[in-house]
Amino acid sequence: MCNAGLVLDLRRLASDARFRTRVSRTEIMLRRLKHLWTARTLLLAAVSLAPLAAQDFGAAAKVVTLSGRVSVLRDGNEWALTVGSPVQPKQIVITGPDGYAQFQLSDGSTFEVFQNSKAVFRSTPGDLLDVFIGWVKVQIQHRNGPNPNRVTTQTAVISVRGTVFDVVAEDEDTTFVSVDEGVVNVRHARFGGSERDLHAGEWVRVFKDQPLARLVDKGNAARVALRAAAQAVYDGLARRPGGGGGSPTGGGTPGGTGQGDKGKGTGDSGSGGTGNAPPPPPPPAPPGQ
Repeated sequence: MCNAGLVLDLRRLASDARFRTRVSRTEIMLRRLKHLWTARTLLLAAVSLAPLAAQDFGAAAKVVTLSGRVSVLRDGNEWALTVGSPVQPKQIVITGPDGYAQFQLSDGSTFEVFQNSKAVFRSTPGDLLDVFIGWVKVQIQHRNGPNPNRVTTQTAVISVRGTVFDVVAEDEDTTFVSVDEGVVNVRHARFGGSERDLHAGEWVRVFKDQPLARLVDKGNAARVALRAAAQAVYDGLARRPGGGGGSPTGGGTPGGTGQGDKGKGTGDSGSGGTGNAPPPPPPPAPPGQ
């Protein structure tokens, strides 16, 4: 009887050991499944949040000053912008005959889009604007070091690290580039190897079917008219109820001693809201080179 009891006890212990082993294996399997589901949940969350990350405001440009009709093109429709509105990469900015807006980037750089213009914001990596038609003024901050950006038109590629300059795409065949501060490099979009460095006070006109001129030009009637036209916009903004005086870029009159190339301007002194600032006259075409 003792031997029989001992055998039963041994069998019971063996059975309990096998049961505990099964329980331990089940627990391990459940833990693994839990980790897998957690990883899967995190992965699905990351995928679902990716479109939101792409829309993060850090990659956008914010409207800080606006007057007249300014909109972005979304799904083939124009959506009106207001002060504080974000413009995401690859969106097209359009201004009407009375439109003007200043946009600010997360690094403090700004760009202004004047009347009757159409430009794509960051159409490709490295590009700031792709100007189809019209007039833009750019102020690039470089207080934290080189800040490479490009502005392109159908005839020219303008490369900059820190400066203030104007680009006027008069039509699909002609681009006028004028520098207020710093240095920009201008090359022909079609004729490779043809490029020029422009310094403050210099300008060049780029023609679709002609290489760049060997020499750049300094201050002429076209630059003076461009500055006067921009000042007309700033004066119109200042005359609005609650408007802030002076240039929205914080650098005085265009072509003056602005602070964009010193890395001090914030570009956020615009008054906001919409108004009825009179549109400036279009800048006259510079004389042929």
